[in-house]
Parts: sequence; structure tokens; C-alpha cells
Amino acid sequence: MRSLILAGGLALVLGATALAQPTEPAPYIAAALADPARPSADMERDAARHAAEILAFTGVEPGDHVADLVIGGGSFTRLFSVAVGPEGRVTAWQPGEFVAFQASYGQQLRDVDAAYDNVSGVESRFAELDLPSGSLDLVFTSQNYHDFHLQPFPADTAARINAEVFDALKPGGAYVVIDHYAPDGSGWPTAHTLHRADRAALIAEIEAAGFVLEAESDVLRNADDPRTANVFDESIRGRTDQFVLRFRKPAGEAG
Repeated sequence: MRSLILAGGLALVLGATALAQPTEPAPYIAAALADPARPSADMERDAARHAAEILAFTGVEPGDHVADLVIGGGSFTRLFSVAVGPEGRVTAWQPGEFVAFQASYGQQLRDVDAAYDNVSGVESRFAELDLPSGSLDLVFTSQNYHDFHLQPFPADTAARINAEVFDALKPGGAYVVIDHYAPDGSGWPTAHTLHRADRAALIAEIEAAGFVLEAESDVLRNADDPRTANVFDESIRGRTDQFVLRFRKPAGEAG
């Protein structure tokens, strides 16, 4: 990434807190939010998702090549598509294991692929994720990193994906991860039982792949979440405490 626009309009360093929200998003982010092709349900959730702040925090810019890993319904894929513009590209990846579990994931991938000329939809199994080496400016995954630790998948799934992401990013490229807070120190068992991630365990894993943790945003924090309920439990669904982390591939690393 060339310029870094951070949530709150302030440069965030580790341990810093965003003190204010940007008054106006960059024009390409505003255009992404206003895209008439977006489903109305996505637009209605922008405020709760802090979509403008999240896009700014990623540092995405026109012309970038982005991978959105585990796109779900494709809400961020659509935003990235418009933000990077016609000179940019977005790879939208949906794991084959998820499509086998719920066929709608496959249809959602096909829908977003068909709707945007600069989006390439990819469906493959976790072990078969294959991103072109040194090709990407940004890799993004929202609320899905914990899925790499679900019990049916091999124990090294997360390590394999992190290594693939590291290789695919250009030197200086960013890896942005959003996930639901698990209780501190709980490790990875809560990934399967609660669909949450232990922040410290996640950071250690990604740093082990060669990344440097560069910044954190608190726009998705919710102190009222006890972090002990499954994220699909109606008592907390849509209101979980979440961390937003940006890692950087060192500029001197070619692969």
C-alpha cells in the first residue's frame, strides 16, 4: 500500500485507540458505499459494520489487487470492487468445504462474480487455495479466520493459508483480519465451539508466517459482549466484540 488511511483519521500504532471518526470518506470509498448494484440489505448494515472505517483502515486504493478470503455473501467483495476501480482486481474466494455444507455460498460467489467485471470468483478447498505469487496489494478476511481452526479441517490449515497469503502479497502488502473475540487465553478450542478467535493466538500464528502487526482499530469493539456465547446465539448475534488487525509483509520480503 502506498498511503495508509486509518480509522478515526489518525495513524494508529499498536496500543493506540481511534479517538474520532472520519467526517467524510475518500471519494472512491464513498463511491463504493453508494454503489447502486449493492443489495439494500448490505447498505442497511453499513453503519453497524462501520464499512467506511474498515475500508479506510485496510488502506485499499484505486488500482489495487485485492483478495477477499471467505466472502460469505460478498458484501465486502462488492465494496472492494468499486473502490479499486476498473484498473484494479478483486479475487473472491469461497472455500469448497463451505459450499458443500451450504449451497447458497456457491450461488453468492457466482452472483458477485457476474455482477462486477473486475471480480474473479474462485471456489476451492482450503488445502487448494492458490493465489499468484507476489500479485496482491491487500488480502482481507472478515469474521472467518477462526474457521481455519474448525475441527473437521487439518490442524495446519491456518498455517497453510497464512503462508499462501504471505507469498501472494507484494512486498509491503497488507493482510487485514477481523474476527470475534474469544476469551483471552482460550486458545483455539473456542473456534469450533463458539466461532470466535483468541486474539493473542491469532497474532502469534500470523506473525509466525513472517508478518508484522502494524495497526489495530477499535471500531467494532463491544464491551457488553461477555465473549462466552456462540456468535450465532441470538443474545449476541450481530453485536459481538470484534478485533480489527492490519499486518504487513515486510518490504524486503519477496516471497
